[in-house]
Amino acid sequence: MENDEKDEKLMKVIEEKISECTACQLSQTRTNVVPGEGNIHSPIVFVGEGPGQEEDLSGRPFVGKAGQLFDKILESAGFIRKELYITNVVKCRPPENRVPSSEEVLSCSHFLMAQLAVINPQIIVPLGATALNFFMKGSITESRGKFFEWKGGIRLFPMFHPSYLLRNQSKEQGSPKALTWDDIRILKKAYDEIMAHGKDGLVV
Repeated sequence: MENDEKDEKLMKVIEEKISECTACQLSQTRTNVVPGEGNIHSPIVFVGEGPGQEEDLSGRPFVGKAGQLFDKILESAGFIRKELYITNVVKCRPPENRVPSSEEVLSCSHFLMAQLAVINPQIIVPLGATALNFFMKGSITESRGKFFEWKGGIRLFPMFHPSYLLRNQSKEQGSPKALTWDDIRILKKAYDEIMAHGKDGLVV
């Protein structure tokens, strides 16, 4: 319990630092910072690109149209959103929802790394190309649905970003939506195995 309280305090400090940040130009146009939310002891962390308009207004990640689809994807596999941790590579909305620049990603990267250090997940799910390229170089189309080793024994499991699925509505076999339904089930199986053996691999 003592460690839990320590982790919660650390995460609050990180969130405060994010709210005060003026390191890049995104701080000049934001309404709210969007640090992330969820269970800081989750074995899985979902990482998107950056906040959109709804997220900028609410200060919460994945609450717009893409976020609503994301919730449906989670629910389809039996995930409970509040039991997971969800964040973005950049914590302020890029104007017009453009892709964040490499300078903006670099300015914000220490916040994401600090969050991951506190959470210490077993699996990171980069959603879309920007998040994938933060962790490793590769094509999201070729990398999605596969596990990759990352730092400290953490595994990456890239998936399509929900906003990409909104632009590709087909549910035909082999379509991005159909592949995502497959991917989320693979992820849920891995999550269930982790939970069955304890987050640190110990039988509980």
